[in-house]
Amino acid sequence: MESGPAIFAGLVFALFGAGLLVWTTARVRHGRPVAHGVSPVASATAAAVAAVIALALGAWCLTQV
Repeated sequence: MESGPAIFAGLVFALFGAGLLVWTTARVRHGRPVAHGVSPVASATAAAVAAVIALALGAWCLTQV
């Protein structure tokens, strides 16, 4: 019964992390800003780090099932 919430949380984290990573990569490849008013390198780095953390949290949740 307790594996349901872990699966749900893991999938949410994994989908968010993957989506953020794909979106950030697409923005950087097209030379578009990831966040307005911030250094392009800093915003891309922060978004990529957040995406990797979300993917890691998703993987951790899914391994706890």
